[in-house]
Amino acid sequence: MKLYVNTTGKQFTVSKQTEPKNDQNGNQRSEKGTGRLMWSTQVFVLDETGGEVITVTTAGETPNVSVGQLVAVEQLEAIPWATNGRNGVAFRAVSLKPVSAPSAK
Repeated sequence: MKLYVNTTGKQFTVSKQTEPKNDQNGNQRSEKGTGRLMWSTQVFVLDETGGEVITVTTAGETPNVSVGQLVAVEQLEAIPWATNGRNGVAFRAVSLKPVSAPSAK
């Protein structure tokens, strides 16, 4: 079962430049089944309850985003994990795209 995060009312800002998602040997990971390269982008998520920094993994083309830029996150999925007594939540999205600035009127 996939757990998707409702991103309505949340603002996402890139807080660290996109980097290749590497394995323990320093090789860039690729998506199972498709072979598309995987990328990690750190973002700051802000809503009415406060803010949090998360790292979002995407596959395929490198997200064309820069630090400080507002982005739209498409289909944000939360993936709980546990290994060797440690646990957490990983985040994956179909894409990260810059949000167009509203035009001045």
